[in-house]
Amino acid sequence: MTTTKIIATLGPASMSKQSIKELALAGATIFRLNFSHSVAADFLPVIKAIREVESELGLPLTALGDLCGPKTRIGEIENAPRQVNKGQTLLLGLPDETPGGDKLFIPLDVPALLEGLQPGMPVNLSDGMLQFTVTRTVKQDRLYEIQAHNAGMLASRKGIAFPGKHHALPALTAKDIVDLHEGIDAGLNAVALSFVQNGDDIRHIKDEIARHGVWIPVVAKLERQNAVDRLDEILALTDIVMVARGDLGLECPISQLPIIQKRIIRACRHAQKPAIVATQMLLSMVKNPIPTRAESTDVANAIMDGADCVMLSEETAVGDYPVKAVEFMREISDNAVQYYLERIQGPYAPKKEKNPSKYLAYSACILADNAESKALVSHSTSGVTARLLSSRRPALPIYALTPDEKIIHNLNFVWGVVPRLIEASAESHSRRAERFVAESPDFAPGESVVITSGQPTPGQTERFTNQIKLYYK
Repeated sequence: MTTTKIIATLGPASMSKQSIKELALAGATIFRLNFSHSVAADFLPVIKAIREVESELGLPLTALGDLCGPKTRIGEIENAPRQVNKGQTLLLGLPDETPGGDKLFIPLDVPALLEGLQPGMPVNLSDGMLQFTVTRTVKQDRLYEIQAHNAGMLASRKGIAFPGKHHALPALTAKDIVDLHEGIDAGLNAVALSFVQNGDDIRHIKDEIARHGVWIPVVAKLERQNAVDRLDEILALTDIVMVARGDLGLECPISQLPIIQKRIIRACRHAQKPAIVATQMLLSMVKNPIPTRAESTDVANAIMDGADCVMLSEETAVGDYPVKAVEFMREISDNAVQYYLERIQGPYAPKKEKNPSKYLAYSACILADNAESKALVSHSTSGVTARLLSSRRPALPIYALTPDEKIIHNLNFVWGVVPRLIEASAESHSRRAERFVAESPDFAPGESVVITSGQPTPGQTERFTNQIKLYYK
């Protein structure tokens, strides 16, 4: 049973059609295209290859465009790399400042990042390997003195982070807007927004997508403390959440990161929104054919936290063993899910609340378990019913039937869901589901499934799931 979904980042090691096919056969169903150093035109042949593999294998495959987001890197350091000593004071400021003196100067050509900086605030460089505190304001919003907490090498063009500080920079940049529209035209099925801070960032990108005249799901990448603090606001608007542990680990105390990850995943499940865990999952496999014990445990723990998807980055983009990385991810997932389902001992019961849709989904899972059914079968035009069933974490596959290709690719992110495209017809949703089971080779005569569907009744003002049926083939 395929439950946790695998995202593979495509890059020089994996962009050929053959590589994509091998990754899909190994278990990847979502392919991430990184726009940080590329534009949509670069990915046209890759998306074409994904569609060809999808057709050949008869499996829905999702092309996810990961937008770059605002630039948060320092400029050129004179005579770099330079040794920084513990306790050393440096200057951080806009490039046109000429501080003079013998202090090492770090230029940052992003005025919005320096606005409101005050003594006592933390500053991290080089993926957190160099940590500083602002000690003095030399020129407000333009030039600051910072003191190093530890020793290390400082190089040019490295990332910089200001943990806990709100930035005026919008998550969606001018480059992102161009990449978004061109990416949609190229065939992207979903898009990830970097450095989200609040709900306005999600509204902004959704407005741009609507302006294009289409709908595709949005993945909100949580990389800032501000986003964690506004999780409920973001969850109400986004379609999917990514726990982007690399940059998030620079913004938040790294000792708190495991608990932050657990809280985000739990909140996502309660909101019926898929959660992705990303960054350094099997990083050693960039050069090694097997992962470390710690990496294997980390992936398993993310899955037992309830993550819908786990993502590979460098491992499949530039690594020496991209297919093996996916295969190991799938093996770890299969073992972790088996234990996870043993531990929870049946579907999650909803909170005590007035929410008939959740209780219908829970009831369907309980019925399927009691009847020893082969699967749950959901007919849904929007995918909401499949997400509701998934949030209960049943020990059975959830076949999600829909006539909408956009929903098929969206449901690839959802735990335990097997998306299936069906033809639209005048039949009732329930009848369509029955016909699917009758014709599918996945079900043997005499086996049962539990079907959920929605059929409007005279007093119903809006469409929602209102039927559960135990069906024997």
